[in-house]
Amino acid sequence: MFHVLNRARGRAFALACVLVLLTWPVPAATPRAKPEEVGLSSERLRRVGEAMQRQIQAGQIASAVTLVARRGRVAHLEAFGQLDVESRKPVATDSLFRIASMSKPVTGVAILMLIEEGKVRLADPVSKFIPEFKGLQVSADAMATAPAKREITVADLLTHTSGLVSGPANAEIAKTLPGMALLTDTTRPQEPLERYLPRIASFPLSFQPGERYSYSPLAAFDALGRIVEVASGQTFDRFLKNRLFDPLGMTNTSFTIWREQPNRLALIYRRIPGGIEKFANQNQLVGDVYFSGGAGLVSTAEDYYLFAQMLLDRGRANGRVLLSPTTVDLMTAPHAPDTLPGSTRGGDFGLSVQVMRDPIALGQRVSSGSFGWGGAYGTNFWIDPKEKVVGVLMIQMQGGSTETRRDFQNAVMQSIVE
Repeated sequence: MFHVLNRARGRAFALACVLVLLTWPVPAATPRAKPEEVGLSSERLRRVGEAMQRQIQAGQIASAVTLVARRGRVAHLEAFGQLDVESRKPVATDSLFRIASMSKPVTGVAILMLIEEGKVRLADPVSKFIPEFKGLQVSADAMATAPAKREITVADLLTHTSGLVSGPANAEIAKTLPGMALLTDTTRPQEPLERYLPRIASFPLSFQPGERYSYSPLAAFDALGRIVEVASGQTFDRFLKNRLFDPLGMTNTSFTIWREQPNRLALIYRRIPGGIEKFANQNQLVGDVYFSGGAGLVSTAEDYYLFAQMLLDRGRANGRVLLSPTTVDLMTAPHAPDTLPGSTRGGDFGLSVQVMRDPIALGQRVSSGSFGWGGAYGTNFWIDPKEKVVGVLMIQMQGGSTETRRDFQNAVMQSIVE
């Protein structure tokens, strides 16, 4: 009798597992299209590859993966060059890239999700989540500090208006302080956000909160990652997996996939007279335990496209609403306009993304109202709502490559024929 009951329970459990698998929402495969089906020219789109090959031959980059989508379907996905120049290992369309600051919009969306739930407000002081951030000091000059006029807020972090380890001069000073160099240098802390982030509060802000725009390469968005943890009750990596990566089908994006699948990871190179060479620190900006919201994720071109397309579709993906359309509008509003001291003319800053209000002033070949961001190694994405285009560029070159990005943008935009 005991064995019969066990077998019955086993069959019931197996049936339940099958039912769960059958009813679990599985993201659909990325929709594909021939270029002409979405108003692109196949002949003209080949200029993307020609541009990448020129950049490789000129020693500007070692490899590239390029993706172009229009009207919700991928019309171009190609790989060029080599993951490892020395071994001549070719890059593949699913190769992994350190996306560096392209992590920031992902962190921004995580915060916006919590804002929608009422767990975080843009006006909340950071000290509500990280108490050590109360009563911060501001650098008055090289030798003195003064109290901040107000506390830094979640909105300040999202728009680079907090003054938290912001700007090159501030970053250089940070390198001289015990335990702070990791915020600006090439090695990630070997401890979680919960333990490391409170230390940042001991470092004076570079200006009064909200009074100027000055890019915070890591600290501001790392602090946002910790806010996600406190507000959600999950570690930052788990929140992103559960709330973003799994629903979007981003199976090749995480903080640790570079360690788990090293053979797929593109190597970082740097330019030298007459060519390129492998960059010395291949683990720059990635880590196992410190999940950097500012620059820690590794991804593929197609995975990141899924994230970008969700934003172009105003928060929808795979039949689910991940963000309200009004929240996407909030994300791309000019929270830090180009009139703010320190800003770049023509480029307003939204909540974690740059909004290209005047592409001509910015020197960018996109439509007005396009938005996106890039990473330290030249990775870049943009979303063009007017043309319904998403462009994703993955390269791994120390210092990036403005020429590569501009050539890619130009090749994509000139391929639009209807």
